Amino acid sequence: MNNSQDFQNLKRSFNNPKIIEEALTHRSWVNEHPGIRDNNERLEFLGDAILEFIVSKELFLKFPSKKEGFLTTLRANLVNTVSLSETAKNLELGKELFLSKGEEETGGRENPSLLADTVEAIIGALFIDQGLEKAEEFIKTNILSKTQDMIRQPLKDAKSRLQEKVQSKGLPAPKYNVVKESGPDHQKTFVVRVVVNGKYIAEGSGKSKSEAEQKAAQKALKLL
Repeated sequence: MNNSQDFQNLKRSFNNPKIIEEALTHRSWVNEHPGIRDNNERLEFLGDAILEFIVSKELFLKFPSKKEGFLTTLRANLVNTVSLSETAKNLELGKELFLSKGEEETGGRENPSLLADTVEAIIGALFIDQGLEKAEEFIKTNILSKTQDMIRQPLKDAKSRLQEKVQSKGLPAPKYNVVKESGPDHQKTFVVRVVVNGKYIAEGSGKSKSEAEQKAAQKALKLL
């Protein structure tokens, strides 16, 4: 599966179409349409665990000589918000989502965090509807297929690389301070400042604190 048509085929494969509808339903839509169905957060919770298990198993088998640190970092790169939101965009999930008017007007269909959560919910839905084998097939096709591209890039995330860089100079670990929070609870934006040895280096913004920290670290690496 790598496009919108493939996702339509996936939707049609569900024995219980209500489950895939739930997987595509954001809590904001439920707030506007109470009593119709649940939001996708329970399926997301389940899908997150299945995703981590399958990716862990496959990396363990694929790289028998690699240490735990390599496997952990590679797994993180495969299942993080950036990777999962790319998967969602490849499948054109944004246009499939059930969102409130407000969420849609503020760019919910392009929100990386929201899209990543939806991918996890779909994995949970596949497991409930068709079992682990189908969920694993989806993960291998849409997420694990990125493995070779991932290992051609620096595997350590920006925060880890920045910490190593500054500590190699004998400086203390960078500190990250949230300097601004804005937006409603369901769509907050965070601005984080990274400080090295008491000196302001860079800022980054994101839909979560961790995303903002990574972006701040990326900017700091370029500046340093």
